[in-house]
Amino acid sequence: MTIETLCDGPNAADTKLILAHGAGQGMDSPFLAQIAERVAAHRHQVVRFNFPYMQTQVLTGKRRPPDREPKLLDSWRKIVNRVRRQHSGKLLIGGKSMGGRMASLLADELQVDGLICLGYPFHPPGKPERLRTKHLAGLQTPTLICQGERDTFGKREEVAHYSLSEKIQLYWLIDGDHSFKPRKASGIDLQHNLDAAAEAILNFIREST
Repeated sequence: MTIETLCDGPNAADTKLILAHGAGQGMDSPFLAQIAERVAAHRHQVVRFNFPYMQTQVLTGKRRPPDREPKLLDSWRKIVNRVRRQHSGKLLIGGKSMGGRMASLLADELQVDGLICLGYPFHPPGKPERLRTKHLAGLQTPTLICQGERDTFGKREEVAHYSLSEKIQLYWLIDGDHSFKPRKASGIDLQHNLDAAAEAILNFIREST
């Protein structure tokens, strides 16, 4: 199955960022689309792709569970190799939730210039004892994790106690949930947090390239 992609920004961009989707929505999710649009507006190219199970879901219209980890990682290797055949500049990878976690497992192996995780799933909701952080302690790739302060996959007060590599920067979205959406009582809206996340990404790209 050929990996399908969506690209925002110029093909000749000096820096490219590949983003993978989360478990429940594909590469065309409103969240990824809005992040990609904001980053690409600064003359970077953002490449989005679907994992095989999501491509099958799009074709059949029937919901499917995510592929197993080896297949997800294989998809990451393939898309990075494809982009590198056409691009010799800076390359960053990352994604939403599951997509970002899979990227984090390969960032050092693939020797990319940076890793950007959007809503990292530090643990399943309601199960803080089931941490997905072991590999993050020794991560050597410069990394940005944008996280909502009240994300049920890892709240600010929880993450503060994790052992994370010094290569990891954490950027907190005010009152944000797993998709950065704040409550009305916070006095800000989702667009504010998406703008803030995009600005953090742009600053990170400048620092890492």
